Amino acid sequence: MSHLSFLHDLAVVMIVAGLVTILCHRFKQPVVLGYILAGVIIGPHTPPFPLIKNDATIQTLSELGVIFLMFSLGLEFSLRKLRQVGGTAFLAASLEIVVMTGIGFVIGRLFHWSKMDSLFLGAIIAISSTTIIMKALQELGLRGERFAGLVFGILIVEDILGIILIAMLSGIARTGTLQSWDAAQAIGKLAIFLIVSLVLGLIIVPRLVHFVARFRSHEMLLITVLGLCFGFCLITVDLGFSLALGAFLIGAILAESREIGKIEDLMAPMRDMFSAVFFVSVGLLIDPHLLLTYAGPIAAITVAVVVGQVCTSFIGTYLAGHDLRTSMRVGMSLSQIGEFSFIIAALGLSLKVTSGFLYPIAVCVSAVTTLITPYLLRVSDPFASWLERKLPTTALSYVNLYSRWLGQFERGSQDNQVRAILRRIAGQLGIFLGLIGGSILSAVFLSRILMRYYPALHGWRNVVNSFLWIISLLIAMPVYLSAYRKLKALGMILSELGITDAMGGARKTEVRAVVANAILVFGLLLLVGFTFALSWPMLPKGHLLWPLIGLSALLVYWLRGPFNQVYFQGKAALAETFAQPASAAEMHSAPVARAVPNLLKEARLETLLLAEGMPGAGSTPREMELKTRTGAFIVGIEREGLEIVNPDADEVLLPKDQLLLLGSKDQLEAALTVLAGRPPST
Repeated sequence: MSHLSFLHDLAVVMIVAGLVTILCHRFKQPVVLGYILAGVIIGPHTPPFPLIKNDATIQTLSELGVIFLMFSLGLEFSLRKLRQVGGTAFLAASLEIVVMTGIGFVIGRLFHWSKMDSLFLGAIIAISSTTIIMKALQELGLRGERFAGLVFGILIVEDILGIILIAMLSGIARTGTLQSWDAAQAIGKLAIFLIVSLVLGLIIVPRLVHFVARFRSHEMLLITVLGLCFGFCLITVDLGFSLALGAFLIGAILAESREIGKIEDLMAPMRDMFSAVFFVSVGLLIDPHLLLTYAGPIAAITVAVVVGQVCTSFIGTYLAGHDLRTSMRVGMSLSQIGEFSFIIAALGLSLKVTSGFLYPIAVCVSAVTTLITPYLLRVSDPFASWLERKLPTTALSYVNLYSRWLGQFERGSQDNQVRAILRRIAGQLGIFLGLIGGSILSAVFLSRILMRYYPALHGWRNVVNSFLWIISLLIAMPVYLSAYRKLKALGMILSELGITDAMGGARKTEVRAVVANAILVFGLLLLVGFTFALSWPMLPKGHLLWPLIGLSALLVYWLRGPFNQVYFQGKAALAETFAQPASAAEMHSAPVARAVPNLLKEARLETLLLAEGMPGAGSTPREMELKTRTGAFIVGIEREGLEIVNPDADEVLLPKDQLLLLGSKDQLEAALTVLAGRPPST
């Protein structure tokens, strides 16, 4: 009869939630409030008797609510938007977590709680609730507003930092002190997971979804999307990360596909149903008697959450360069705690380092702040207007001056194309390290799995590990080769910037070549050290190590052509994914200025091998008027092992010269036409 019990509980939840929701609409109250009240009404703590027979079933369904809410958030908040608000999100989220953790610790100590209870309380109130804010903004029709994009960005960064915070709390609970190595491991593991997931996901998932959509079956598309969502969430949980993060990531990846509009329409009913179950489950946890027993701490913590998170989010957003009104609306949106707080509170109980009252208090504070959130959102804009009117004219002028100054500073910092190129190369190298780390750590993980489930392989451990290590290197080899090219370009640019004409004198070309090569060698040594540091747990010891390294080097030499082809195909696939037009909702909410291409962001590097018969062979850049006609210029020449950095305009270009060109896409196409007599092949 367990299936009837499940059906009974689900029916009760849906019926009561529907009735209370109708009342909320009738009296123009937030729907989230209705869901939570429904949970209180049918919960085990409300007389005369509980209407729910199996709380565990509802909690399981509430997990589905978290998945669908976060997945929908990822669909609407694409990676394009996350990139636009990244700086603001990181600053505001970091400030909020640090300050709120300290406030929570102080409050706990004032109530004479233990240090561990106080520390966990600080972590509990440090992170806002993504699901609650998302639902509230949806109800009020504010999800398309500019400040909402900033709020979502801050929430995602908070969730990512929350994973690191959980790892640090686990280490403190085990050892009694903060272990820097545990924190570094958590950060590194998370960074590698994010990079590998996004890069591989953006290459594979949009194409898979587009292939399925060609069958023009809504059922097939829905099942495929759900399979991707649940499968990726399962992988995320198995790797020790949160369910919410996995659901958001796969949603953000799917947001870059062409079928984003169809996916949003198909997922909306499921999101609404299971999100209702999630908020009802929050109400189920509320014990009215506990509200009376711990009324003092709950009231103090609630005030601290609302005031502290509003102020820290407001300050962080303002310091990032946004105006007073936008910063205030962001701050008043982030005034509650939710699902991540429950996770942290449950962690303290499972580790047996916190008192039993902490989890119920977290639930009660979450419920109260959830009820307050929609009202704060409604008054945020009027309050910002009131604040602008009441502030002294001098103070308001200084406030606005800071926002304008920072905006001008950011725009001015983009005027240097070379710096933009350096930032892009540094970012690409970081991504390459993440992909390499993901490949090697996957081999380490697979080795442990094989040894655990196949004990007979223990005698062949060195052979198995050697095989897996070579496979991981071969998988990552296209990335290694690309990292080599980026390091080479980085060395050439830095040497040109660092060695001026006055410093180098007559031998500036040779000096720049030495510096460029030194940077390349240093970068390669760091890359090798990074590889061996990650590979050390599975590398064979003794006489097998050097033959293994030699075999890997031979394989790289023989297969370098296919490796390069794989890399360029992957790069083209990523470029094709991001070349897709933004969703209709995103285009509608985006400022007109975003439609104007940012030429500085389009700056890139291109290489060309001069051959006999090409117009550029035997000529100089000045004779061809290369820079005047195209806008691009030559920043480096590789000639028979000699590297010429930033060559003069009168440098004669010879056949077999490898040229490094700098410019935008259109400029480079024009330059390649001038030098080679044809545009680059696509």
